[in-house]
Amino acid sequence: MARMIEVRDLVKRYKKADRNAVDGVSFEVGAGEFFALLGPNGAGKTTTISILTTTLRPSAGSVVIDGRDAVRDPAGVRARVGIIFQQHSLDLNLSGEENVRFHAILYGLYPYRPFFRAMPRAYREQLRDLAGVLGLEAEIFKPVKKLSGGMKRKLEIIRGLMHRPRVLFLDEPTAGLDAASRRNLWAYLRDVRAAYDITIFLTTHYLEEAEAADRICILDQGRVVSIGTPEQIKADLLDEFLLLDARDRQALHRELDALGLHVAESGPFKVDLNGHSAQEVISSLRTPLTLLRTSSPSLEDAYLKIVGSSMEAMA
Repeated sequence: MARMIEVRDLVKRYKKADRNAVDGVSFEVGAGEFFALLGPNGAGKTTTISILTTTLRPSAGSVVIDGRDAVRDPAGVRARVGIIFQQHSLDLNLSGEENVRFHAILYGLYPYRPFFRAMPRAYREQLRDLAGVLGLEAEIFKPVKKLSGGMKRKLEIIRGLMHRPRVLFLDEPTAGLDAASRRNLWAYLRDVRAAYDITIFLTTHYLEEAEAADRICILDQGRVVSIGTPEQIKADLLDEFLLLDARDRQALHRELDALGLHVAESGPFKVDLNGHSAQEVISSLRTPLTLLRTSSPSLEDAYLKIVGSSMEAMA
């Protein structure tokens, strides 16, 4: 997979700070990948994404996005990225289309025209295509102040995609949205990613959103403490287990012991699978079970274990 983002030994130290806000962070993001950056408050997420989007200069290290160095060629990087910030950055006194039009003009994509109908056909078609993908055709010409929070987020995505970026940075994109609006927005983002072959870089506090990422990087105290697919992160830290019980606990205990699955003497029995499948264990048992429960680790379980261990180590 071609590299879209390369971060090497990134360091940021603010004046008068007693430690680095970002401390030797390195990672890569492949072209077309959905990459999530996680971490508690103060972990360095905002500083990292600010450096990647050229709004902040690093103290040391390098960032290259689509072949452009973020320090030496910030304009080249900005031309290749779209950014959806946590806080809305729309002009509420304009219509949705006017917000998009002025963005396109500022990027030098189209010449200035005072009215939508006077804009070039390419602009009008591009706007309608994006509004169609995001389900905003009926609202795009309404005043922004009359749009719901979810609609404003969609409008910001349309605006951020007008210059056809290679990377879309999403900084807490669903903050403040209700559950239904969050779900709908992610459905639209999946459509956008498929339609325009965009690399997505996400920061979020909602771990269920990160669960859908191709890979996750977890920061704590300014450092990378875990990186990999959601499955790898969970498997490296937490084991899947079965909870079993039977009226004849002694018989069940003997069977589990014979399978090399050593458990406590008293039930119910917590059985760490240790590479076995749940089906394999269950089909090998002859003792009738009164309790059968499968426990699979969640990303939240792994995240809390990682962050908790890191904080204890720093104490």
